[in-house]
Amino acid sequence: MNQCYGCNTCKSADKPLEDYIAKLPMETSHHRVEGQSTKCGFGLQGVCCRLCANGPCRITPKAPRGICGANADTIVTRNLLRAVASGSGCYIHVVENTALNVKNVAKTKGEIKGLETLDRLASILGIEEADVHKKAEAVADAVLKDLYLPEYEKMQLTEKMSYKPRYDKWKELGILPGGAKSEVFHGVVKCSTNLNSDPVNMLLDCLKLGISTGIYGLVLTNLLNDVVLGEPEIRFAPVGLRVIDPDYINIMITGHQHSMFTFLQNRLTDEDVIEKARKAGAKGFKLVGCTCVGQDLQLRGAHYTEIFDGHAGNNYTSEAILATGGIDAVISEFNCTLPGIEPICDELQIKQICIDNVAKKANAELKEFDFENRPAVTEEMIDEVIESYSARRGSVPMNLMEDHGYENTLTGVSEVSLKKFLGGNWKPLIDLIVSGDIKGVAGVVGCSNLTAGGHDVLTVDLVKELISRDIIVLTAGCSSGGIENCGLMTPEASKYAGPKLRAVCESLGIPPVLNFGPCLAIGRLEIVATELAEELGVDLPQLPLVLSAAQWLEEQALADGCYGLALGLPLHLGLPPFVTGSPVAVQVLTEDMKNLTGGQVIINGDAKESADILEQIVMEKRQGLNI
Repeated sequence: MNQCYGCNTCKSADKPLEDYIAKLPMETSHHRVEGQSTKCGFGLQGVCCRLCANGPCRITPKAPRGICGANADTIVTRNLLRAVASGSGCYIHVVENTALNVKNVAKTKGEIKGLETLDRLASILGIEEADVHKKAEAVADAVLKDLYLPEYEKMQLTEKMSYKPRYDKWKELGILPGGAKSEVFHGVVKCSTNLNSDPVNMLLDCLKLGISTGIYGLVLTNLLNDVVLGEPEIRFAPVGLRVIDPDYINIMITGHQHSMFTFLQNRLTDEDVIEKARKAGAKGFKLVGCTCVGQDLQLRGAHYTEIFDGHAGNNYTSEAILATGGIDAVISEFNCTLPGIEPICDELQIKQICIDNVAKKANAELKEFDFENRPAVTEEMIDEVIESYSARRGSVPMNLMEDHGYENTLTGVSEVSLKKFLGGNWKPLIDLIVSGDIKGVAGVVGCSNLTAGGHDVLTVDLVKELISRDIIVLTAGCSSGGIENCGLMTPEASKYAGPKLRAVCESLGIPPVLNFGPCLAIGRLEIVATELAEELGVDLPQLPLVLSAAQWLEEQALADGCYGLALGLPLHLGLPPFVTGSPVAVQVLTEDMKNLTGGQVIINGDAKESADILEQIVMEKRQGLNI
């Protein structure tokens, strides 16, 4: 730990974090950016194909076709479909596990915390059952049955969960999905060697995967989680590295599957377990939120104040969180768990445990989540974490950032809690939009990356630009972690808003940026948009609503984006997906999509220019509604 890597760190919107990382005597993702700054031009355009032994083939003006004859349009859209199918598969894995957990809780007559959400789901799905546990099991079974349908049988819940004008449009376009797991399989098959070569046909499949991803992997995952974990409640809470309390045994959680942690988090508050911690020299246990599962726990933090200390940061803050020395174990169950944490965990003697084998880290112990055996596995994990704490504390230096972040960040915002805050209906928000006090709504969602200007740089700059134009921002995903750690989710952030939005925020005591939580909560934003559209009697593309995944990162984000396009919404990206080598893909995504679904892709890496474009779209939508 004698070498300083700081001179080559990438920029961050979070300047205290940037300074902290620059002084670390260990390598992080922020240091590796420069070493990977030379990008493959073929890869950036998506015109490299390595599907068969004749390749890799790379398309150039002098070699416009691969050896098999595939051109740039085929290769690019094939690569995109493969990525979207993979991203969709990740989300379907999450909703499947969540539904199974709900079913198991119901079968064992466990606690159902979200009775209102359960009733809401039962009503939507047409389930009539008086007994709470039987009702929950029936809801879970309905979701699982739909997930497991073959690709050639249309999913039955799609129509029940969708806004009718959108469902009718999807039916017209022939993109209603079959069974979600089968759609992933179908997508992978379709883009294999010497099969589909029709770029438009493959792009339509991307939209189909987007629909199943959004309705099942996003919307239903949230609602199923609410059933067993509790419904979000608006409150103020601390964020940033300040939430790490060295007096406790601290477990950093990473991933996307909150329901896998519930038994552990409840057990950690039992007196006999707390006594074990005291004997080891700690006051007890604390969970430190990181990545989307931390956002999910923060969203429902009102139910878990004893055990949850707060959300520390997003995916590319995780290495810094560990570098504080205050984390004793990492428990992970899905992606956004960077491989870069592994050498830091080794160096600082931090125990790593994975509870889902899809997320197995190279130097972590695998203890697969098993509902039936969870008590025994949980006791093993607790004992191993205490052992890690005892072995490392005192021998590993502390490098805390006690002043990082904010104490009063607004959290717990959902489609239900926000409506309750507004008096039980959307009329106050609609009135503010009609009057122009709120010009429009921007959903700034998705990941964080280190290449679009640096860590959270474009995202935070774009949010500041949007709110300065009286456009309220709703966030979901790792982007939320960066935005909140930069203070834009505190009431004091109203100073960055335009005069009209600032007045609204000050009168309500809220920030101009509302955090809906993890990337899964993109589904919650869709519910808000749908309910606003229903109230106004219009289709979603008519709303003064825009989306931005300014710093999208991975394949799941591409599946999210396809859902946004299927909904007919304008989607801004700071970096293009790897499709620019295909004129057909670019034309369909940026122009033709407007006539297909009403959506469009907008590529711009400049915050001010992007805000100009999005504001213009908002004004055009307002004009279309005569407001």
